[in-house]
Amino acid sequence: MLIRPIVANVDYLAIQFAAKHPNIDFERINLLLLTAFYYKVKPIVIVNKIDYLTEEELNELKEKLSFLEKISVPMFLISCYENKGLEEVENFLKDKTTVIGGPSGVGKSSFINFLQSERILKTGEISERLQRGKHTTRDSNMIKMKAGGYIIDTPGFSSIEVPNIENREELISLFPEFSNIDSCRFLNCSHVHEPGCNVKKEVEENKISKDRYNFYKKTLEILLERWNRYD
Repeated sequence: MLIRPIVANVDYLAIQFAAKHPNIDFERINLLLLTAFYYKVKPIVIVNKIDYLTEEELNELKEKLSFLEKISVPMFLISCYENKGLEEVENFLKDKTTVIGGPSGVGKSSFINFLQSERILKTGEISERLQRGKHTTRDSNMIKMKAGGYIIDTPGFSSIEVPNIENREELISLFPEFSNIDSCRFLNCSHVHEPGCNVKKEVEENKISKDRYNFYKKTLEILLERWNRYD
């Protein structure tokens, strides 16, 4: 499971990545967004280590993540090392209960250390050869925030799987950018092969992210194989 454990009655799933060391994994972001929408938990995206980026690289990153605004997912760019952007996230999460997760080595422990009143967690190490962190948090913990509210810390994700989506209609419903466009020519459009598909038209006009659309098609292929296997 991606959210380990699956926690009821939480306000947010905070998906944390690093801008560099390890490099940001956009497919994992999309998988975690899909999982958040599947479990009906509001996602936010936190990108740490922006101090590693040049101004040009930072602008490129903002452009690549601009799709988040279109699907109403808040994004925070932070640097735990330079103490940038941390208070903004803290104020956003104040008095809320938030599950935080992401790959190892992205500075999650450093971020949680800032949010909590006492520094308890160890900071993860980076494997230079693998460009990913060694796990330092193996069990989920509920941590009280000094500003109010709670953070539920989960271990770094070593593997990611598509959730147990039951059919194509459910998958389509988990892509918010597909819901605000005109109906396609065919009522049961898969948004892949059919002519007169307004989703494909929006992609061609750069109104829907091509990366997001390609992720949708890849996920649909995975699910079709899964559904056929169990038919």
